[in-house]
Amino acid sequence: MVPIPVWPRFALSMIAIAAVSRKPLRGGPSKPLASIAIGIVVFLVWVAPDRIVPGWHHSIVFDNPIMGHPAGNSTPPASQIDPVFLLFRVALSVVAVPILEELFWRGWLMRWLIDAKHFEKTPLGTYTPAAFWIVALLFASEHGSFWDVGLLAGIVYNWWMIRTHNLWDCIIAHAVTNGILAAYVIAAGQWQYWL
Repeated sequence: MVPIPVWPRFALSMIAIAAVSRKPLRGGPSKPLASIAIGIVVFLVWVAPDRIVPGWHHSIVFDNPIMGHPAGNSTPPASQIDPVFLLFRVALSVVAVPILEELFWRGWLMRWLIDAKHFEKTPLGTYTPAAFWIVALLFASEHGSFWDVGLLAGIVYNWWMIRTHNLWDCIIAHAVTNGILAAYVIAAGQWQYWL
């Protein structure tokens, strides 16, 4: 009812998420440098197909009514030069999205698929083939016409969670991927990557 500016809403949302997610977010990263390297590798995986084969994501396998269409210009031209919009969009990509997605995909869903009734007792990074592949496939589906690179990213992040048993390592990897991707989007004008 009362209009609240974007920045306080963002800050309050992140504080609320951190408050209710204290247990899986306890501690810090166990392998920060390796997590940064993983994030860089996933960024390279993300942009490689279109760099190697121009128009890769415009083939019928990716660009269709079911998967969607890789929007060549999903960000309005005025927003592409608006520093406030860009700062907020980068902050969402680098801070909010990695925390929210990792809490959901690898912090909750992977464990819930293993033991729905007692998922909180299932340690982070517990492996079962079904949970691993279901999460990877659903993570891919979330990325529409970029499902192929979304699948590879999901596999890498799942593997990293199983390897480290640490949600912060996955958050850092995801944040690095999104941060470099944001810089690439802005510097190279590759707006289709901001889904």
